[in-house]
Amino acid sequence: MGEMKVQNVAALEAELEELQLQLNEANETIDAIRTGQVDAIIVNDGDGHQLYTLKTADHTYRVFIEKMNEGAVTLNTNGTILYSNSQFASIVQCPPSKVIGVSFEDFVALENKTLYGNLFKKCWTVDAKEELLLISGHSVVPVQLSLTALDLEEGMCLSIIITDLSAQKKSQKLLEENNLQLARVNKELEESNHDLQQFASVASHDLQEPLRKIQIFSTLIQDNEGGMSAQNQQYLSKVIHSSRRMKTLIIDILNYSRLSAHSEVFESVDLNELLTELLEDFELMVEEKNAKVQVAPLPTIRANRGQIRQVFQNLISNALKFTKENVTPVITVKACLVATKSFESIVADAGPFCLLTIEDNGIGFDKEKFLENIFALFERLNSKDKFEGTGIGLAIAKKIIDKHHGLITADSEEGKGSIFKIILPLA
Repeated sequence: MGEMKVQNVAALEAELEELQLQLNEANETIDAIRTGQVDAIIVNDGDGHQLYTLKTADHTYRVFIEKMNEGAVTLNTNGTILYSNSQFASIVQCPPSKVIGVSFEDFVALENKTLYGNLFKKCWTVDAKEELLLISGHSVVPVQLSLTALDLEEGMCLSIIITDLSAQKKSQKLLEENNLQLARVNKELEESNHDLQQFASVASHDLQEPLRKIQIFSTLIQDNEGGMSAQNQQYLSKVIHSSRRMKTLIIDILNYSRLSAHSEVFESVDLNELLTELLEDFELMVEEKNAKVQVAPLPTIRANRGQIRQVFQNLISNALKFTKENVTPVITVKACLVATKSFESIVADAGPFCLLTIEDNGIGFDKEKFLENIFALFERLNSKDKFEGTGIGLAIAKKIIDKHHGLITADSEEGKGSIFKIILPLA
């Protein structure tokens, strides 16, 4: 009895050793196919799946398929996997030996089996592409299948390239989430801007009424000088002066807030006519400063007339305001057409953009120190005691130019004047 058990164990060990040799040989064969050392294919000849060499397979092509980033499989007409590269095995999280000889449909997620079945029937007559889910371990992975039928010596087979869409789908989902978040932020911003415009409008009007009374009664007191000391007269003058500055500031804030409105009316604007009208308004200030304003021929553009007028008004007003003592102010306005929306663009007679320059010989400013700040709201470069202003003029100008899809910058040197440059589309 004991001897029989020993024989059974020996037989089992011999059988196990034989099976192990067969398994090693099979794995070596599969590795040889995969690395291009042997070209082979599994076919169903009625007695099971047998391994045959493929005389027509190309060694270099096989190695290329093995190294590519996409998965690649070859199926017979029954849908059985005859060849798989290691990338496909990696996608479905199976060793290559567990992939070859298996029906490709076994790796298709349950909810996509009908889709795959229809695709498998169709792709033998026409190339096809489809997105579906493959089983990958305990989860699923989104892929795109590119299917092409091939007529080889051994018969028809199907080549499938499998592209892993996991990263793409993740990015797409993230993009959709970001777009939703952006839409929410934009909506909140629009509501906030609307509330801000309403607040600015109401606050400006409500502030102007008590301010108007301060100005009226202060002026009445000033006109009735009886019994008022010189010091009180000085205090009163400061009150009147401050109230005027406050009124100007309120109007500037109101104008700035109105620029956020979405409704814009663009029309054909002849900048020559606009500058002529504007200089008539500045006539007294020009005479007072004994200034010279030189205007070269300007183009006609599509713009909001009132807003572009305000840009020129603010820039010319600054040029007349920030003048040097004992020097005749000279302001030059000119334009040319350019090829691109850039201050370095070449001049082009038929260019779609115009470059406007407003140059003066005033006090200027330190470009390196102040250029990034001069277009900021309430930014002042000079003492309010010496020069009038609220620090909003250039901020308004920049916001208007931005709304016209243009650019604005300045070039200046302290004590040597300034050049403001504007680029605007003609249409």
